[in-house]
Amino acid sequence: MKRLFFCLFFSCLTIISAKAEKYFEFTPKMKKAYQAAISLRFVEAGQLVEEIKSEDPENVMVYYVENYIDFLRIYIDEDKKDFQRLEPNKDKRLAQLKKGDSSSPYYLFTQAEIRLHWAVARAKFEDYSNAALEVRKAFILLEKNQKKFPDFIPNKKSLGILHSLVGAIPPNYRWMAKLAGMNGSISQGQEEIKEVVDHARHHDFIFEEETVIMYALLLQHIGNDSRGAWDIIRSGNLDGTQNPLVCFAQASVAMHSGRSKEAITVLQNRPKGKQYHPFYFLDYQLGMAKLYRQDADAAFYMNKYANNFKGRFYIKECYQRIAWHYLLQGDKDGYKQNMFNVKKRGKALTDADKKALKAAQQGLIPNADLLRARLLFDGGHYSKALDHLNRFSESDFEEEKDRLEFLYRKGRILQASGKDDDALDLFKTTISQGRDKPYYFACNSALQAGIIKENNKEYDSARAFFNTCLDMSPSEYKSSLHGLAKAGLSRIKGK
Repeated sequence: MKRLFFCLFFSCLTIISAKAEKYFEFTPKMKKAYQAAISLRFVEAGQLVEEIKSEDPENVMVYYVENYIDFLRIYIDEDKKDFQRLEPNKDKRLAQLKKGDSSSPYYLFTQAEIRLHWAVARAKFEDYSNAALEVRKAFILLEKNQKKFPDFIPNKKSLGILHSLVGAIPPNYRWMAKLAGMNGSISQGQEEIKEVVDHARHHDFIFEEETVIMYALLLQHIGNDSRGAWDIIRSGNLDGTQNPLVCFAQASVAMHSGRSKEAITVLQNRPKGKQYHPFYFLDYQLGMAKLYRQDADAAFYMNKYANNFKGRFYIKECYQRIAWHYLLQGDKDGYKQNMFNVKKRGKALTDADKKALKAAQQGLIPNADLLRARLLFDGGHYSKALDHLNRFSESDFEEEKDRLEFLYRKGRILQASGKDDDALDLFKTTISQGRDKPYYFACNSALQAGIIKENNKEYDSARAFFNTCLDMSPSEYKSSLHGLAKAGLSRIKGK
């Protein structure tokens, strides 16, 4: 009897111990909380998280899902007080995750993901050194997890992004990444994320929306493949009417690929209701898409962003775009008032905001005809833009800046229209006449000429044009243009 008693006693202890072990599981309620979080339904997500903590306290996956709420709130609102208030949650959640089952592929993955979330959040507030440290720690965790669980698909979602970003680092700085134990290439990262996207198309994959968005934005910004990005966004299982982040990604890719009409449709059908956290940047996107089409109500939506958003980025650029709207309407007083707002509102942190501030400080009014062509081009209205510029010749513009811009703008429109040879002639002329000028027209002409040559597999010529871009130091958009040229050199390395 004693022996039987002890056997039963220790069996019960074993069962209790097994139940007490903390684990990782995407239960139905956990999936619901995750979907609510990434759809910016933060109140609902928070309520579900608290229910899970009470009902299923050993499932530490809840701390990973909870982190999305803080991360996305900080990313969208850009409120430094919120960042400082919420940042201590990172270490608390990591401590909880480390109590989980270390034999689970989610053990290292969730820790890495939380570090990546906070790296992006830190970068929002120019804390780049600590952001870099978080990225390095995340990279090491993901690489270790990949070796332990090579068939664990979610790992490749994040590792693919990091490999691509490391590959996009300029060659002369890549030694720093290697010193930090980080390696990778653009092609490697793209292949990894593509594998995840392909997997999601044939399996029930919780990270499908997230991965498709990442892949499209990666193709757009690093792979220089706006058409491929649009194809991915359009063919993915995404619903922008139910998720503001999906709506943002769809509109962003549409606008970057010259599809302002499609962007307007997406943004007008975006999710609405108090259950969604405010995402005012969608108003700015809609206003910009309408400005490209030169709709009369474009300024209304841009003003909604400028008046409601309390963050730091793109406020100055927004007021400049509102000013452009009034200039095209022939209202110079409206133009001047909004350029005054450029000087008073927002922060000069991005290239676009810096350029807007410089234009406001200079007090120069842009040529309305060139501006109209630029906006039509940016919106993908190439025929209208070309018809407009065909009414002029280079000699019609008195200012040197305007003559250079005329050549550059016409070249960009011809390039987008598939007339590469004509575009190259204009780009070469712009480079010749403008390489020593402070304007960005020559620098971007060299970049675009390099892209044309790259697409034609003329890699030596492409390399020469990308290096020509890097040799120039325009006062406008230098960092972004040089970054794109360096990414181009990385793509054609060894070809």
